[in-house]
Amino acid sequence: MFAKLEVYPAELLELVSEANEAAKAIPPLFPLSANVAVNPFLGQSGEPLAVTAARLERTAGTRIMPERGHWAKQVKANEITETDLSDALVAAATRFNAPSLQDIKDALDSETPKPEALPTVAELAADVSGIDWPGLIEDRIGAWAASHFDQGQALWQQANTGGTFHSWREFASRDLTPEIQGLSGFCAFVAGTNRSHWRAMGRASERLGVDTHAAKTAFHRWLMTLGGWAQYGRYFLWQADLDGQQDSTVTELLAIRMVFDEALFDLYKDQIAIRWDEVIEAHKAPVTPTKDLVIDAVLQDASERAQQRVLAQTLLGGNPREAQARPELQAAFCIDVRSEVFRRALEVQDAKIETIGFAGFFGLASAHKAAGSDVTEMRGPVLLQAGVTSCAAEHKADDLSRRYTARAKRAWGRFKLAAVSSFAFVEASGPLYAGKLVRDSLGLNAASKTDPAPALDPSIDLETRVGMAKTVLSAMSLTKEFAPVVLLAGHGADVTNNPHESALQCGACGGYAGDVNARLLAGLLNDRDVQNGLRDHGIDIPSDTVFLPALHHTTTDRITLYEQDLPSGKKTHALTQVKSWLESAGNLARAERTKRLPRANGAATLLHRARDWAETRPEWGLAGCRAFVAAPRTRTDGADLSGQAFLHNYDWHRDDEFKVLELIMTAPVVVASWISLQYFGSTVAPDLFGGGNKLLHNVVGGIGVLEGNNGAPRPGLPWQSVHDGTGYQHDPLRLSVIIEAPHEAMTDILARHSGVRELFDNGWLHLIAMDEEGKLAWRYSGDLKWERFTGSDSAPSAIAAE
Repeated sequence: MFAKLEVYPAELLELVSEANEAAKAIPPLFPLSANVAVNPFLGQSGEPLAVTAARLERTAGTRIMPERGHWAKQVKANEITETDLSDALVAAATRFNAPSLQDIKDALDSETPKPEALPTVAELAADVSGIDWPGLIEDRIGAWAASHFDQGQALWQQANTGGTFHSWREFASRDLTPEIQGLSGFCAFVAGTNRSHWRAMGRASERLGVDTHAAKTAFHRWLMTLGGWAQYGRYFLWQADLDGQQDSTVTELLAIRMVFDEALFDLYKDQIAIRWDEVIEAHKAPVTPTKDLVIDAVLQDASERAQQRVLAQTLLGGNPREAQARPELQAAFCIDVRSEVFRRALEVQDAKIETIGFAGFFGLASAHKAAGSDVTEMRGPVLLQAGVTSCAAEHKADDLSRRYTARAKRAWGRFKLAAVSSFAFVEASGPLYAGKLVRDSLGLNAASKTDPAPALDPSIDLETRVGMAKTVLSAMSLTKEFAPVVLLAGHGADVTNNPHESALQCGACGGYAGDVNARLLAGLLNDRDVQNGLRDHGIDIPSDTVFLPALHHTTTDRITLYEQDLPSGKKTHALTQVKSWLESAGNLARAERTKRLPRANGAATLLHRARDWAETRPEWGLAGCRAFVAAPRTRTDGADLSGQAFLHNYDWHRDDEFKVLELIMTAPVVVASWISLQYFGSTVAPDLFGGGNKLLHNVVGGIGVLEGNNGAPRPGLPWQSVHDGTGYQHDPLRLSVIIEAPHEAMTDILARHSGVRELFDNGWLHLIAMDEEGKLAWRYSGDLKWERFTGSDSAPSAIAAE
């Protein structure tokens, strides 16, 4: 028997299309186990900031740019000059009816009113009834969703067959809470909806008067009321797109939310119908920024141009060291801004130390299984599919020991939390936990056992391994003059009692630490057969060179060396000196970072903060990030970038056909933009895109955190990750991407990659070309055109792409 193909009427098909578009208008929320930074404006990359601001005012009632007082202070301090304002006005004039310079100056003395979203039916019903219907809907959807999406936190889990909408129908048709609150007959109403979420959505749309014109922002508005639940559904859609599959979780959640409003409309129609008609008409109107929003966007651009001038001066003011014939140590770190501080501290230890910046997954996006585990960890950028598989294999007895220990720990945890045994546990064992609390407070817990060296899938043949090694070394611009010791340092954060721990790990490694990737690459490059194969490609690795994997602990600025991974006979006497350099560099880096952290009384306190279960700010993560520089290290060597720049080594003279440049612009740059824009969104719109207050967090389903005990997960970064209690630690600036390469080559790459081009064309990223003297020379102005980067001059000369 063949399944019957369901046919939808044309009107419903148009609504389905709008619903699918609305699903992609919201950002994904990755689960806590791999909580990578996400661009909250991912769905708006095809439009400029001012238009997105207008859209989110309508659909979320949120301002997404700083208050004008933020810019007024910068103008008063002459950090933003009149030239910056004029240049930003010229750029805005290509899209909007730009205000005058005097309009901008006058606007600095006033604040715009707080925006209000177009109301939902639930909000209109609340106005006339005095019943908090939006709160009730959030509560009941949250109660169901916490169980439905649970990832193993709950001891008792509901059956999830039939999909999201089916699961909710089963729950809601038996949930009497809405009826007790006054929504009579709601259980029967839900039971009477069509089993197809598309048809249920179509009926609700018809009842509520939502046509395809209104649906464009009305659907978006309903999804925004679902908060983190809708964004978690978007995560499933993101993963499905990567796998070439489909997922309807977001649109099923949309249908659920619309059913609530459909029922409320039936109950309160006589009282709210006129106002609801007005809302529908407002949703039909094009999304157009007001003059105030255009002014705010100009001020935002001007502040970024001002910081680009400062960056240009900082880069030219550096004091590069003299190049050495052969360095004693080459240390490759992730491009993460936290590495910039340590790299500077390491380089001052000796003139024969050279550091390298490269994406933290070290070119090996791996589907990895840790020792004693069958769980596959995606250790690579979430933008990419895993290219290889790997595992940390060990002797069978050791593997079984790890598994038994893990199972015992899980069983003990369930015993402590079970409905009956939890009470007896607290009574009998509570006093025994006094010692554990003391150990936790003092950070005296034993360190976890290190996994054995990870290994690539043995089925990968030698030719493929040589090709992988060549690709990575070429992308690092490291194809000659190898040092005796080449350190490959991934990074990770040591924190405790922190649900957002994975957000402090390596974003390029899928929210995991970068040790596995560093160890995989070191194993590959230390392989004698691979080295012999590389010689055929013109890459000659000296026989005395060793590739030493390591892990940079960003919270403590300590370095773990995986010496045990080195091949037998490859131990080197130079490691004693390397360890001394790393220890001294760590002391300098800690001293620098201590100045920013609240209550950090001396560098030694950083070591304790990582182990303190009550510490809400163990480190600042990537707060303050504002620039991405892809150039030879000589361009940034000696320049104090204050841990605010992603630094990627790149020498375009070694880049045949600009393949590496294309890789940088389409992968690391995009990952960095997600990080930058997440910090931007969590700072300017904390109620919408921020993670809330850590002190009120409760983990839900292993997915995210609630601020309180019910509702929707909070996406984004917690308040304590961007604010020190007195002021923000992140200046909301869109990322400035600086690349030393011919701008014509970058134009060709943008022309081939429309998604990346959108980010630059619409101003979500700035692109500036550096010349061979280290000066910022060309500014990308959109539409594949460039203009001279003029610094303090106010008359840019436009040129077309060649």
